[in-house]
Amino acid sequence: MEKYSILLYYCYTQIDDPEKFREEHHRFCLENGILGRIIVAEEGLNGTVSGLKADCETYMAHLKADPRFASIDFKVEESDKHAFQKLHVRVKPEIVHSSLRHINPVQRTGQHLSPEEFKQLKDKDDVVILDVRSNYEHMMGRFKGALTLDIENFRDFPEKVKEMKEKLEGKKILTYCTGGIKCEKASAYLLEQGFENVYQLHGGIIKYGIEAGGEDFEGKCYVFDNRVAVDVNKVNPKVVSQCHVCGRSDDRMVNCANPVCNLHVPICESCGWELEGACSPECREHPEKRPYDGTGYYQKEMNGYNPFKGMARK
Repeated sequence: MEKYSILLYYCYTQIDDPEKFREEHHRFCLENGILGRIIVAEEGLNGTVSGLKADCETYMAHLKADPRFASIDFKVEESDKHAFQKLHVRVKPEIVHSSLRHINPVQRTGQHLSPEEFKQLKDKDDVVILDVRSNYEHMMGRFKGALTLDIENFRDFPEKVKEMKEKLEGKKILTYCTGGIKCEKASAYLLEQGFENVYQLHGGIIKYGIEAGGEDFEGKCYVFDNRVAVDVNKVNPKVVSQCHVCGRSDDRMVNCANPVCNLHVPICESCGWELEGACSPECREHPEKRPYDGTGYYQKEMNGYNPFKGMARK
């Protein structure tokens, strides 16, 4: 059986002509069997992609050969198949949507900690571990003892930090997210607000799982591909989530089959089949409900996106 790789990466760097780069990069992905979601912006590049192991090696070498992306830290996971069904390469104002567009992580950001450094520091008395992800992500899994924020989107981070000021003052703040990208701006914002001892887990939860065994990360890590959620902890795993329907302990993450709802929640297999992938009887009866195949993952609609925009057809 051929082996596949799943790559998670980002790079804050200046891209002067994002549209031109999008066209060239999209063509390269098509020619080399790469699928996934890639965001291009003037501030950099952010992607999660999959492909045959050899094709992913070619992809990584191609990006690193460009001086703009030489510092990319790829998080590489093995797989027995593609993690995506399509390829989207889009130009957007930011590589991760936030309310912190004025912040440039290249100029200033929190001190990067390797997974091992994070592991050694996280349990100290003068430390606060801060999860900068959204509700549906930390609901599925988070570090033991972490401070989580009640936010639906990362753009709400600044407002919630203001509410948490007393819990953060005078502490060493260790931020973390899935792959590290949100922490770049989150930690920079904390520094901007006057907090002095600000750190971030370099490579995020995924790299921590790969290099440090995932110790004390409880539950699963929500990911933005067909897998929906992945195991991280190989040392002392623990289920922390409950089925949204019956309340039983379960870590099976799904999207509600009703696209109007599309709620991201844990639903056990039994309730999943009973409600045909919906999160409630009402959503099960919704006229636009998507067919349920047992996974709870639904490929995003193209929403008018043309993958061949600007590309010369041969």
